[in-house]
Amino acid sequence: MIIFLINFLKLLIYFIIFATCALILRKITKIPDEFYRKILHFILLGSTPVFLYVFSTWQGSVLASVSFAVLVYPILSLGEKLEGYTNILAERKSGEIKRSLITVFGMFAVVITICWGLLGAKYLALAVILGWGIGDAAAALIGKKFGKHHLKGKFIDGKKTLEGTVAMFIVSFITIITVLILNSQLSWYLNMSISIIAAGVCSIVELNTKNGLDTLTCPAATLATMLPLLRLWGGIL
Repeated sequence: MIIFLINFLKLLIYFIIFATCALILRKITKIPDEFYRKILHFILLGSTPVFLYVFSTWQGSVLASVSFAVLVYPILSLGEKLEGYTNILAERKSGEIKRSLITVFGMFAVVITICWGLLGAKYLALAVILGWGIGDAAAALIGKKFGKHHLKGKFIDGKKTLEGTVAMFIVSFITIITVLILNSQLSWYLNMSISIIAAGVCSIVELNTKNGLDTLTCPAATLATMLPLLRLWGGIL
């Protein structure tokens, strides 16, 4: 328990340092809301290696994820009563950050349980979370800045663009293949094949997901894609 508390303190220090830097940046600059939101997004993503490599067991990592959400949720609830809270955190809707907190760390807990706990493959959790997270950030930033070709369909509301989707595919592919090359024992062409397929699935699912639920749908789809391929080709026994 003492070791867990020490590691949990490291997690808190990580968030305190980077969240403070983000808030200071927000206070002293005219950083665009969308760019600031992605800074917060990357701070969350940056905690993934902490969960996977600071904690010595998957149980401790999952407990830390749940504990952090439980600890921070009431703090955010109190913060909502302060004037300027929504502006400081660049919320689109009231309560957005609280909902995202529960969704993200719940997703972390599930992915870590499956990948590390059941399969013994930390790197798969890293690929799944970062493949979605970094790709999603690229889709938002590129789509809003350069997107001209809006896509529409049965589940697509026309707000997302071809440019954003292509950016997500490319960045997700680069992220996933980097994780696989550094951790997987498979040959380069198998790693490339898995990365292309997983990035493609992740991008399509993100394109067809509404209301911010891609935090759940994209990691689930990426994991469901990568796991059978890794098992088929011997990447996971």
